[in-house]
Amino acid sequence: MARELTAALRAAGSTVAVAESLTGGLLALVLTEPPGASEVFVGSVTAYTDEVKHGVLGVERALLERRGAVDAEVARQMADGVRRLMGSTYALSTTGVAGPQSQDGRPVGTVFIALADADGTRVISPNLHGDRFAIQQECVAEALGLLQARLRPSS
Repeated sequence: MARELTAALRAAGSTVAVAESLTGGLLALVLTEPPGASEVFVGSVTAYTDEVKHGVLGVERALLERRGAVDAEVARQMADGVRRLMGSTYALSTTGVAGPQSQDGRPVGTVFIALADADGTRVISPNLHGDRFAIQQECVAEALGLLQARLRPSS
């Protein structure tokens, strides 16, 4: 799927950046695997701590304190922040709980994925299952699918 996304982004003259927490750089790794990725992939921020989410990506500190990092609005602000920071056409973000235990009162498998572009920011929250790495891999697949759906022409 990453090869298809690279081709679609290149054809559209578009770029993508990512902000990752839950996936710890795995999304960036997958997006940079295809040849030609350097033409469309701008960069990434692995924002594993709240300090980086706030200080680098601009996620509201009060939001992080009130709701924790595993939250739809946090995902939205992460995507908006990395898009602004990198100057990309699209931005994806991931945040959630890969396990082995719950976090911020959220069970393992709770994830939030955001896609930001000039038309706004969309957040999805698929409920994922499996061990830590399986959840991270599923989250990456969901994020790629979200971008792929956005790039598909409306019919």
